[in-house]
Parts: sequence; structure tokens; C-alpha cells
Amino acid sequence: MISTTYPLLDIFWTMLEFFLFFVWIWLLIVVFGDIFRSHDMGGVAKAVWVIFLIIFPILGVLIYLLVRGGSMHERAERAMAQQQKAFNDYVRHASGAPAHGTADELAKLADLKEKGVISDAEFEAQKAKILS
Repeated sequence: MISTTYPLLDIFWTMLEFFLFFVWIWLLIVVFGDIFRSHDMGGVAKAVWVIFLIIFPILGVLIYLLVRGGSMHERAERAMAQQQKAFNDYVRHASGAPAHGTADELAKLADLKEKGVISDAEFEAQKAKILS
């Protein structure tokens, strides 16, 4: 029987070891990503960190988190903001929506009202929608 040759506590210990191993792998990937995403380090500093992480993996991750961990969140946040802005610009461009401000939209709306394309009530409704 397998239960007599591999006790329950050993199963839990093995599960904990696997969990910690995968957490460490995840941390290593995050640290490598942060090294190459960082614009405040030069190429030599990045190479030194990579070599240090390869030679001393566990110690390297811990030291990197101590030395540069505080600003990792800021760099990740900036990268996400840039990606969100690029996505919003792409969606605006793909949908054909104007990239101009509300003043341009109001001017176009007033022009349509002057030409008689839309009524006063439609103008006011669209103006309220643009300004909200």
C-alpha cells in the first residue's frame, strides 16, 4: 500500500516544497522582467544583475528585492499605464471616434445645428451628453 510507504505528513511536506519552488520560479521571472524593463539601469548594471542571479539564484533574488524591490511596483505601474493609454488610443482610432477634445466636438455640433441638420432639442441633448 502506498499509504504505509509514504505517510501523510510527507505528502504535505512535498506539496509545500513544490509550492515554494513555484513561488521562487515566479519571483525569478518577475525579477528578470523588472531588470529588462527598468530604464534607470544601464546595460552593464543589467548584465551584472543577470550574472549575479544566475550564479546565486536564491540569494540574488532576495538581494534584488531588498535593493530595488521598492521601485518595482512603480515601474510596473508606469508600464501598465502606458499599455492602457496605447490600448485606449488604438480603440479610439479603430472605432473612428474623434481624438479631439470636447471643444472640437461642441464646435462640430454647433455647426450641424447652424446648418439645420439637427434641431435645438437634439443639440441640447448631444451637448449634455458630451459635457457629462
